[in-house]
Amino acid sequence: MSTRTPRRTGQPGRPGYDLDSLLSVAVKVFNDRGYDGTSMEALSQKLGISKSSIYHHVSGKTELLRLALDRALDALFAVTEEELTTSGPAIDRLEHMVRRSVEVLVDELPYVTLLLRVRGNTTVERRALARRRELDTFVANLVVDAAAEGDLRPDIDSALTSRLLFGTVNSLIEWYNPQVGGSTERLADAVVAMTFDGLRTTGD
Repeated sequence: MSTRTPRRTGQPGRPGYDLDSLLSVAVKVFNDRGYDGTSMEALSQKLGISKSSIYHHVSGKTELLRLALDRALDALFAVTEEELTTSGPAIDRLEHMVRRSVEVLVDELPYVTLLLRVRGNTTVERRALARRRELDTFVANLVVDAAAEGDLRPDIDSALTSRLLFGTVNSLIEWYNPQVGGSTERLADAVVAMTFDGLRTTGD
């Protein structure tokens, strides 16, 4: 939980915003309009505060984008450092990585949605894509290790497996609705069951 002291801004008679709540609204607008299609004027109108009040917190929409993408990426990278992702059989570490990635996606849905929609049109976006590739490499290495340990079916291509795993997780942004989607645990269980039941080797 953030220990930052909220800074209140805004015009008299209108609600103020701290950085976190400002960022939350900005991300929604970015997702609705697209980052390139969002102006500072549009943000100020959505927030109901002046542009100068926004500039009290950030230098502009580029910084808002960076903060939003870093929030999603930092949460995903934190999973790679968890004990269950770093110790034990590779297949179990891979399964934990997938399960926790589903949970992060649900917890940070607007931010991960924005992350998955960037196309590298700006320096901030290219940096985010580079960090995403680091995550892809981490997962691919887990798949390779699981295959080497004999826990993945030998007829399944490792590179293809890593793409399919996180293609499945990332597709959740297109349809998952927190209001009707059921519990996060149930969703993660379904994703893991659907994918790993077909990936694991079976004993004779």
